[in-house]
Amino acid sequence: MTFAAGSGHPGGSLSYADIVAALYFKVLNHRPGQPAWEDRDRLVLSKGHAAPVYYAALAESGYFPVSELVNLRKLGSMLQGHPSRSRTPGVEMSTGSLGQGLSVSNGIALAAKLDRKDHRIYCLCGDGEMESGQIWEAAMLAAHYKLDNVTTFVDRNRLQIDGPTEEVMSVEPLAKKWEGFGWHVIEIDGHDMRQILDACGAARQVKGKPTVIIAHTVKGKGVSYMENSIAFHGKAPNEQELIQGLRELGEDA
Repeated sequence: MTFAAGSGHPGGSLSYADIVAALYFKVLNHRPGQPAWEDRDRLVLSKGHAAPVYYAALAESGYFPVSELVNLRKLGSMLQGHPSRSRTPGVEMSTGSLGQGLSVSNGIALAAKLDRKDHRIYCLCGDGEMESGQIWEAAMLAAHYKLDNVTTFVDRNRLQIDGPTEEVMSVEPLAKKWEGFGWHVIEIDGHDMRQILDACGAARQVKGKPTVIIAHTVKGKGVSYMENSIAFHGKAPNEQELIQGLRELGEDA
């Protein structure tokens, strides 16, 4: 997708790929044929630049044809560089400006509580996003209102566009911060499917507080030249890199 577009964010999409696959194909209660189904679980991609993996999951789930994926970032396409709720079936929130997704997730969760609905809200954040003050305001609110229908994932790949997170603006001790804000904290290997599914199951059992799943991941996971590479935060592969990357992922080039 990013090769076809000549731009995009492959590194952070690959670090979230296992989690997004788990959510769409094992965890979420959703109906691709009815995107507006009232009782669906909601997924908010707060880390909006990871749109490629989001779109891939939506297409493979059946929200729109897989053939549409090559139109990423094209003028007039339903697949813009950051998710658009008005353009793309299955997208719950237009995202891109970091730090806002958890606030919206809280609003959806509060509405569900008021309406006596039991659907769940999953918010997908980046670790560089933890530098945004709004995240912590939202974290405080979710704990205050006991939003146990909210589960937040933090993609802890330790890299952001300007470099390692701990050099740009240290977010550690991350788990203790979330605990201090009143959240139930689970830490996992974000590329271990069993751990991802078990964590989602555990989060559903938590009552009276929201849950955060800190997923330790590798930026560019599965593609050797992208792994732990800041360069591929927001750069598309060239043709030779595309062929190599697809082969390493077990796909035909």
